Amino acid sequence: MSASLYEPINVYKPEGPDIGVVDGPFEYLTVARIRLPLPFTTRMTVVRLLNGDLFLHSPIKFDAALAEQLQELGQVRHLVSPNQFHYAHIGEWAKAYPDAVTWASPRVRQRARARRIDVRFDHDLQEMPPQDWQRDLDQALFPGGYFKEFIFFHRSSRTLILTDTIINLELDKIDEPWRTATRFSRMDYPHGQAFFGMRLPVLLQRQKAQAVINRLRSWEPRRVILSHGRCFDADADEIIGRIFGKSTP
Repeated sequence: MSASLYEPINVYKPEGPDIGVVDGPFEYLTVARIRLPLPFTTRMTVVRLLNGDLFLHSPIKFDAALAEQLQELGQVRHLVSPNQFHYAHIGEWAKAYPDAVTWASPRVRQRARARRIDVRFDHDLQEMPPQDWQRDLDQALFPGGYFKEFIFFHRSSRTLILTDTIINLELDKIDEPWRTATRFSRMDYPHGQAFFGMRLPVLLQRQKAQAVINRLRSWEPRRVILSHGRCFDADADEIIGRIFGKSTP
């Protein structure tokens, strides 16, 4: 059995009014500039803002046909890196859309320079959403030490948009030995867990993490979109409680 994608790829798939996803091609984990034989699926979330602009969360590899399809939805305006590991294709989209605004997550500039990735960033994401999308989206910086990540919440569809904070890989889409490693780490569907690299930092920053968890639950999300693995289409509050614990005063 070989790894498989979430077909069809490079096609916009609506998840609700003004929000959808695009499943992309495989990417590979690279360590010390060595590409490991670990293909993983990719997913971009697209939000159409109230003013008609498009917000692209964790852009996948640029595809001209996909770009034409998105143009029918609105103008590509915001290219967003939610964490330092999801940024590599922002430069491709920025070249195609030079008027788009690029948004940096913590440490992503340093990582891009170290890997000689050609990408510019116009602004840094902050704890609170900018005016550009504050009517449509809320956001919070989830602590994870080296793996900290911005989480977004689409208000009208009550959807959480995550990248690596939760991973929910379907084992039949993964080759060995990664299938066994995923099962051992409990990041497999339907269990889904926080990325293993975030777990200890979250424990060490429990008070700060709890404040963010309380905020996530106060949004009362219904569904969770993930970058890796199967999304959660319902019971978002239950999922947050199972993975991160209940809210506290």
